[in-house]
This record gives sequence, C-alpha cells and structure tokens, in this order.
Amino acid sequence: MQFSLSTEQDMTRAFVREFAECEVAPHASDRDVHERFDRKLFEQMASLGLAAIPISEQYGGAGGDWLTFAIVIEEVSRVCASAAAALAAHTLFAAWPIYAFGNEGLKESYLSRLTSGQLLGGCALPSVKRHGAINDYTLAYSGSKNRRELNGRHSTVLQAGVADLLLVFAQSRRQKRKDESLAFIVERNSPGLFIGENIHKMGLRSLMFNSMHLAHCSAAEACLLSKSEEMSEFLTSLSQLAHISAAAQAVGMAQGAYEAAAAYAKQRKQFGILIGKHQGISFKLANMWTRIEAARLLVYQAAWRRDEGLSCSREAAIARKYSADCAVEAAIEAIQILGGYGYMQEFRMERYLRDAKCLASKLGTGGMDIDCFSHIVMA
Repeated sequence: MQFSLSTEQDMTRAFVREFAECEVAPHASDRDVHERFDRKLFEQMASLGLAAIPISEQYGGAGGDWLTFAIVIEEVSRVCASAAAALAAHTLFAAWPIYAFGNEGLKESYLSRLTSGQLLGGCALPSVKRHGAINDYTLAYSGSKNRRELNGRHSTVLQAGVADLLLVFAQSRRQKRKDESLAFIVERNSPGLFIGENIHKMGLRSLMFNSMHLAHCSAAEACLLSKSEEMSEFLTSLSQLAHISAAAQAVGMAQGAYEAAAAYAKQRKQFGILIGKHQGISFKLANMWTRIEAARLLVYQAAWRRDEGLSCSREAAIARKYSADCAVEAAIEAIQILGGYGYMQEFRMERYLRDAKCLASKLGTGGMDIDCFSHIVMA
C-alpha cells in the first residue's frame, strides 16, 4: 500500500475541507436540532461532483476511486456527520448499485440524474436472519416474471421521506421451492408505497430514517436491479463499502473533536498557564491523535484494497470497528478537555458524541445489520 496520497487526492481534501467549513458547518447545529435534511446542501455537494466520486464520467460521475471517496466523506464528517452520511448513502445505496449492477435502461433512466443531484436516492436494506426469523424485514414479491408485486414492511428505510427513488430488497414467497432474493428500484411516488413518519434518533439527526409499507406495489422487470444469482456479490460489495464509509465518517468526527479540543487547550488558561501545557491534557491530546492516525490508516488500507481488486471484507470490518470506537473515545476526551463548554451545543462536542454512538450501531451502515465481529473473525 502507498502511504502517501496523490496530488489530486491532496487537492480534493483541501477543496472539500474548505467547502465543508464554509457551507456545511454553519448550519449543522440547526439541522441537528430540528432534524432537518437540507436538500439544497445536498444539491450543492452534487453539483461539485461529490455525490458520484466512484462513478465514471460517462454517467456524470467523477471517475474517482474509493480512497478518494473515503477522503471526501471524512472531510464532510469532520463538521457534520449527518451530511456526510446522507451523501454516502445516496452514492453507496442508490447511484453506485445502478452503475455496478443495473442494466442500460436503468442507467439511462436514473444514473445521470442521480450523479447530478437532480434525484436523491434512499434504500431499504436487508437485515440478516436470526434464529430462523428475518429481523425487521418482511418484504416479499410475487407475480409474473415481467411484473412483480411488492408487499410488506420495513422499519428503518434510509432517506425514505425525502428520496425520489428507493433501492428495495425483497424475497419471493413460493411453496415447495427455494426462496430467491431480488433488488428493485422503486420510485417514491409509486402507487402502493407508503412512507411513515421520520424516526427520531439520538445522533445523526438530520439523516432521515422512516418506516415503509408496500401494499400491492407494482415493480416492472425494467426496475430489477440485481438477480438472485448476483445477490451474494451485491451484498458483499455493499457490506464492504458500507464499512469503509462508516469508518471514514468516524475518522472525520474524531478529527473534528480533536481539532476543537486542541484549539481550546491552546487558548484556555488555568492559574495563568495554558491548559495544553499540563501533562494530563497533553497526554489526552497525544493519545487522541495516535488513535486517529491509526484509524485513518486502517480506513485508507481498506479503501485501497477495494480499489486494487483485493479482498477487503476483513480490513473494512476492522476499520469500521476501530474507527467507531476511536470516534466515541475522542468525543468523550474532547468534552473532558472543554469542561462545561463541552456540554453546550455551539461547541459541537455533544453532537460529535451522539453521532459517534449512533454510528457505532447498525444505523451507521444505513440500517444494514452487519456484524463487524463476525467479519473480523470469519473472514
């Protein structure tokens, strides 16, 4: 693995950091308090090419790699994890699946509008089976080969209340035959699709989650994204990329918490001495920085391996697990350094902690029930 970024990647980081500070950060607290998704901000990021990093220029993308994608998500997360998560979800669970697995008809219908930000994507990702039951996931399809009928419910659909189209996974209900799973693209205004109220969360509050109910919702063969025989590859790729994205978000949050704490330690005096000169504070900052650097390298390694076509399931899961823990720890330590100010909303710290804890749950991968430990042990 190369331990240095390319000139283009360094320039991308600098550009996205400046954009995030000027456009994303100012209203991040307001979006969090009011649980508000800012569609104009998303469209602004899409107009800069940030919503289509790994998609080829043929379809309006940037033609970049997954390492560049991780850098973009990291820098946006540094000031607002929710904005980064919404950007990542749109790319990972809507635009990229159509690009990687969709037929030409789907690409022509949706891809250029997704990469430009004209359309916003969401997803109803599958949960794993536990003890013979499907957790929080009862969608099923039936009908002829040319047109299928979707029925069922999903408790946590990412961006459902604001998205224009949804990636939906469903299983067939057949007697005496093995069930198969398929993935469909379903437009938000499709008859039979009903979206519930926004789910209130402790963290990532401006990233929308809703319940969804489909009752006799018709899906044409043209909307079929992934066939049963492709599902294993499809879900493996989504799992890897979801881990990399969540890990990059965690590194960005940890970096933001560290920078805020370090800046405060260089200004705050106690008994006439800057608190950063006290060993207790300087040790905290040094430990934070060490863990953040280690987490960043794990994320970049996983993204690099994905770009090189190498196996990265274990590396992505390790990066996700370590980075999420690092983000929580960095937020807690930053609050300790800021003292009473750490509990105030305008200093970001309490938001970093809430977002980091939320990211450590399955919501950090768009509601996809992915067990880091099993990937690490069994990969």
